[in-house]
Amino acid sequence: MTTRKKLKIINDPIYGFITVPNKLIFELIEHRFFQRLRRISQMGMSYLVYPGAHHTRFHHALGAMFLMEKAVRVLRSKNTEISTTEEDALYIAILLHDIGHGPFSHAMEHSIVENISHEQISLWMMEELNKEFKGALTVAIKIFKNEYPRKFLHQLVSGQLDMDRLDYLRRDSFYTGVSEGAVNSERLIAMLYVKDDALMVEEKGIYSVEKFIVARRLMYWQVYLHKTSLVAEQLLVKMLKRAKYLSDKGAEVPASTALSYFLRNHVSAQDFSAEILDTFATLDDYDIVSAMKTWVHHEDFVLSELSKMLLNRDLLKIKLKKKPIPKEKMEEKRSEVMEKYNLTHEEVTYFVFEGLIENQAYDMKKDTINLITKTGKVIDVAKASDQLNIEALSKKVVKYYLCYPKAH
Repeated sequence: MTTRKKLKIINDPIYGFITVPNKLIFELIEHRFFQRLRRISQMGMSYLVYPGAHHTRFHHALGAMFLMEKAVRVLRSKNTEISTTEEDALYIAILLHDIGHGPFSHAMEHSIVENISHEQISLWMMEELNKEFKGALTVAIKIFKNEYPRKFLHQLVSGQLDMDRLDYLRRDSFYTGVSEGAVNSERLIAMLYVKDDALMVEEKGIYSVEKFIVARRLMYWQVYLHKTSLVAEQLLVKMLKRAKYLSDKGAEVPASTALSYFLRNHVSAQDFSAEILDTFATLDDYDIVSAMKTWVHHEDFVLSELSKMLLNRDLLKIKLKKKPIPKEKMEEKRSEVMEKYNLTHEEVTYFVFEGLIENQAYDMKKDTINLITKTGKVIDVAKASDQLNIEALSKKVVKYYLCYPKAH
């Protein structure tokens, strides 16, 4: 095949033109592992609530890399030494931080692979790419795993004020139309500072940090934990679990080659060989959507109903409460539904279930956001804040939910 002309500039709706910094980054973007992210939605099932939320992990990874370039420039201008090797490693680490996400972003982790996080799969993919690129990703992997001696580099990739969060809040806000999440990423990056190997923010950036923490809280309640997105995500997980259960029982569950492999096999962290990783790397949203369209006609009532609900956006009813759902309330609902649809005890658990959601905008105990004053004093933003009580936002809020079929 002919060699493609090198693509140097990408037009992004949020930041305008993004320049690919070097040949290695370009080759990683071109790699099939990374190109697959074009087919993985950034926000799972949120498009059922916000029709514009069809952007992908591909968009987000490039955006986060663009912000990392800005952060490197800012920190160098403030006399923080970052070598060319470290700079390239930061770009690689942030570009590939989400490469291990499965279809619809989080559904796979809770259904057809056994307790394997996307971070773990991202790491395996990076290690596989490192073999292919003859060790060029070694420093990036150390930064990603927080094993590199300069700790602030890891904070730029994964911390309270990392480039990942600064991009996804702004990007998700843009595509959903929820303006409350529009953080001023440029100003926040301009205020970054490194002291004693720790990332912090200049004191004059306090209001931008406050806005960032509030934006995060609002985006979680209004978008990421929106009750309709929540019930859709749960139905997706249950549909995949049902398909796996039926496959285990020997039933025929038509699906693509990659999806069939994960439905038929129990894959744990110990089993994840290079071959399995290769199969995983061919799996994306389209496998799930196409399977769902076939499963609508499946003879199993549960699989068929769950698929119909998702395809036609005819979801379960969901009620949010401040206290745990009483056991008798759930049993009562289950009995009603079992009788109405002639279901077994096991089958009804797919249609009547409970759970909880948590939201903590700022964790004061873990990885705090510190401010540095003109005199060099370091203070936690929650202690310095006069505008809003950040301490109140650091309290974990828990809500409980109950899902059950609507009365048709």
